[in-house]
Amino acid sequence: MVTDSNSQKKHAHGKILQSNQTDQEEYSFRLSNTSEASPANDDHPPPIGSDHSSLYNTPLEQSPPFSGPSWDSSFPTSSWDQSQSSSPLSKSPWSSHVASGNHENYSYTGLMGSLVREEGHIYSLAASGDLLYTGSDSKNIRVWKNQKEFSGFKSNSGLVKAIIIAGERIFTGHQDGKIRVWKVSGKDPSIHKRIGTLPTLKACIKSSFKPSNYVAIRRHRNSVWIKHFDAISSLSLNQDKSLLYSASWDKTFKVWRVSDSKCLESINAHDDAVNSVVAGFDGLVFTGSADGSVKVWRREMQGKGTKHFFSQTLLKQECAVTALAVHLSATVLYCGSSDGLVNFWESDRLLSHGGVLRGHKLAVLCLATAGNLVFSGSADTNICVWRKEGSDHVCLSVLSGHTGPVKCLAVEEDKAATGW
Repeated sequence: MVTDSNSQKKHAHGKILQSNQTDQEEYSFRLSNTSEASPANDDHPPPIGSDHSSLYNTPLEQSPPFSGPSWDSSFPTSSWDQSQSSSPLSKSPWSSHVASGNHENYSYTGLMGSLVREEGHIYSLAASGDLLYTGSDSKNIRVWKNQKEFSGFKSNSGLVKAIIIAGERIFTGHQDGKIRVWKVSGKDPSIHKRIGTLPTLKACIKSSFKPSNYVAIRRHRNSVWIKHFDAISSLSLNQDKSLLYSASWDKTFKVWRVSDSKCLESINAHDDAVNSVVAGFDGLVFTGSADGSVKVWRREMQGKGTKHFFSQTLLKQECAVTALAVHLSATVLYCGSSDGLVNFWESDRLLSHGGVLRGHKLAVLCLATAGNLVFSGSADTNICVWRKEGSDHVCLSVLSGHTGPVKCLAVEEDKAATGW
């Protein structure tokens, strides 16, 4: 839940759900297929100007990153220590960081609570109403409600790298290259049943009989084209939720029809791992890759099917593209990179480059939008909150509280709130 009230000098951003990794964990995007950076020093970034070879730790230019709060911004932080015997974790995995009580004019920007669960690192988050879904490298996908464990379900594969919700269906993308489909029980909303896997077993068997359905995936190895042969990195639904897009480290993105789980297309999109895919405005689909490019694809309906055509390349750089997000109402595309920058393009200007948001010292790992707000999470352990004002962006605050990289964000709008 994110709100921005113009009636107060302090901006209450409500509840922003995020996850971080410790210094022993690998990032979930790729710099290249042949080399992955080691985040051994994520909690101790090198000083600006230091000679550090990792692209994740590329410092920003020595200039003011934005007009707004400085890096030494004095937002409230927590003094909670997990090692204390009086920690709330002894009774609940949630820990509150703000005073209890409902104050009518209460305004607070900062860490509200923490969730620690010792079953693996959190790789993905999804919010729907008052529910929070968390995916980790364990086999459990947990569901939280009102800061309490509400439900959970297990998959056959660990490392849940992406979660997306479409009504009563939940799609999860996994390290094994499969997409699993779950459905909430109509009788008991705490029960989730797996109803399928993409691609379906039937589709794989049917496809395997035709030699033309095979593609080369590695030397001396072939596979049917409807399968991802590397980790799922990202999932996205189009606006009417009829099409599901999956991006993978196998350099492709695939298009699935939600109604019958059929794989409609597989597009060889990039020269390296595809780290992000997002269905955008005007029938466009955007992909970002470890090859440093952001590409635009145009969707055209053809009978009962669909066909995607390459439209243009928005960005080509040496640094890996790590995250994409679309502001649907404002028709803006945001792109996070391993150099710590957020580029954006505006549709009303024919997707011309709108500018760069400079707020992070290390790689941008995740992006999210809600209302006129944009959120960027980084390996520098901070979250920048930006507000779009016309064609400009203002950094409202820098949220701190994590001790490791902020790897995923989930934002839920408060539909009852005013003052966007």
